[in-house]
Amino acid sequence: MGNLEKMKKEIEKLREEIRYHDWRYYVLADPEISDKDYDDLVRRLKELEEKYPQFITPDSPTQRVSGAVL
Repeated sequence: MGNLEKMKKEIEKLREEIRYHDWRYYVLADPEISDKDYDDLVRRLKELEEKYPQFITPDSPTQRVSGAVL
């Protein structure tokens, strides 16, 4: 697997993790991770999407404003 494919998979994994933690926080009101850990996930996703913009998708957590997809 090439580097680009690895980065794409990491981006997809981060998106899944963030969506899961959003659900735990906003729907269940029962977060599993600290705010800092959540922020670290989002920060890493933003960094990767900036470096690999070809992998940005409209439904990415980084494309939301106040919980809504842009």
